Amino acid sequence: MRWTPGGVSGDIEDRRGQGGIRLGGIGGRGLGIGGTLLLLVLSFVFKQDFFALLTPSENGSYADRSAPDPRSAGEETQVQFVSFVLDDAQRTWDKLLPESGIPYRHATLVLFRDVTQSSCGAAESATGPFYCPGDEKVYIDLGFFDELKNRFGAPGEFAQAYVIAHELGHHIQKVLGIERKVRGLQRSNPGSRNDLSVRMELQADCLAGVWGHSTVQRKIIDGNDVEAGLRAAAAVGDDRMQKMATGRVSPESFTHGSSTQRASWFRRGLESGAVSSCNTFQ
Repeated sequence: MRWTPGGVSGDIEDRRGQGGIRLGGIGGRGLGIGGTLLLLVLSFVFKQDFFALLTPSENGSYADRSAPDPRSAGEETQVQFVSFVLDDAQRTWDKLLPESGIPYRHATLVLFRDVTQSSCGAAESATGPFYCPGDEKVYIDLGFFDELKNRFGAPGEFAQAYVIAHELGHHIQKVLGIERKVRGLQRSNPGSRNDLSVRMELQADCLAGVWGHSTVQRKIIDGNDVEAGLRAAAAVGDDRMQKMATGRVSPESFTHGSSTQRASWFRRGLESGAVSSCNTFQ
C-alpha cells in the first residue's frame, strides 16, 4: 500500500497516555471517607501524592499516572498510517456524499490503550474496534492490529485500513440516517435484531469497499492489497470467530455476517465504487 507519513490527523483524539483507572473522588468523584483515609496513609508512608491519581483528564476520565506512557517511536509510525487512512477516507466521503446531495461531517478516531470511556459505555481493547453513534467517534486500541495479524491471520497494511474504513462505514450510516432507522426497527421488532445487525455490518463492509475502490483508481493499492483486505473481512466473519471460540457455528446468533458474506460485500463496494451498490436491506 502506497502512503506517505504526514503527521497526525486533526481528526484523531489520542488517549493512549491515559490509564483506565476510575477511582472516583472527593466532591463528586465518589471517594468515601475510608478511601480518603487510605490515600492519606499511602501518601504519608510512600512519600508520594496518591491523590494525584484522581486528577481528571480533559475528557473527564481519571488517568493512572503511575502507568508508563505506551507511546513509542515505532508505534508513532503506525499512528501516522492510521492518520493517512482516516484522512484519505474522509476526504473521499467529503466528495462522494455531497454528490448525492448529502453533506458529510467528519468522525473522530480515538486511540486508546486497554480501556477508555465513550458515549456508548466503556471501550475496552478486548471488544475490538467499534463506532459509537452517540459521540460519532471510532475507538481503536492499536494492539488490535497485532491480533488481526497474529490471531486472525490477516497481515498487511490494507487489512488494517479495511478495519478503519469499516468503522467509518458505520459513521456514513449515521450521517445518512440509516443507523437511526435500523435501531428503531430493532426496538419495534426485537426478533429481527440479529438479522438487522448483520445487514448493518455487511453494509459497512461494502462502504469500506467504496473507499477502497477510490484507492485503486489512484493507484494507492494493488491486487495484493485487495487480497489482504478480503482476507481481513473474512477473518472476522461470525462463523470463523465462533469456530475459534467454541468449536461450533450457530448461524442464528450471527450479528456481523459470515466470512463469505463479509468478503463478498466488501468486494462489491471495491468493484462498484458506488454507495448505491451497498443496499443490504433489499
